[in-house]
Amino acid sequence: MNALVHSVTVFCGASPGRGPAYLRAATALGRAVAGAGLRLVYGGAALGLMGAVADGALEAGGTVIGVIPENFPREIAHLDLTELHVVPDMHRRKALMGELGDAFVALPGGLGTAEELFEVLTWAQIHLHSKPCVLLNQDGYYRPLLDYLRHAAHEGFLSPTDTERLVVCDDASQVVRFLTALPAVS
Repeated sequence: MNALVHSVTVFCGASPGRGPAYLRAATALGRAVAGAGLRLVYGGAALGLMGAVADGALEAGGTVIGVIPENFPREIAHLDLTELHVVPDMHRRKALMGELGDAFVALPGGLGTAEELFEVLTWAQIHLHSKPCVLLNQDGYYRPLLDYLRHAAHEGFLSPTDTERLVVCDDASQVVRFLTALPAVS
């Protein structure tokens, strides 16, 4: 295990998406993170991909920390976590998830997942952190996003460093192999 990556913050949907592949990928990522001795940090919900990644880690004996905003009716808090932080709003949720993680992984998801991913990528771009940012590109889910990033780089809005910052993996084991082989992060 990389001595400097102890916690992995995962961004993902509170819904399951279409078809079972997304749920399987989330469960597999949770299990792989726990199996590598890494702590899972995520959005704290019991439903959708969020619930699946947490359940996978818990079933594998892992430590799972959830961060959920209070009075947010779309998400039902997962009550079986190692720790559950209830924060005042989405801004504090993202900040705390950023503080608690040594690396960031995005599973498939919607606007919230995309917004969380782009925020940590922006933080890296302006040198607020140098933590790894990873996409788990289940069944090519992120292909359109990757096309957009290539287009933005081609048009001069992103540098090669910006686009290289995002590591793309096809499955949970590849994500964990990458994270556990990393040099120091800050």
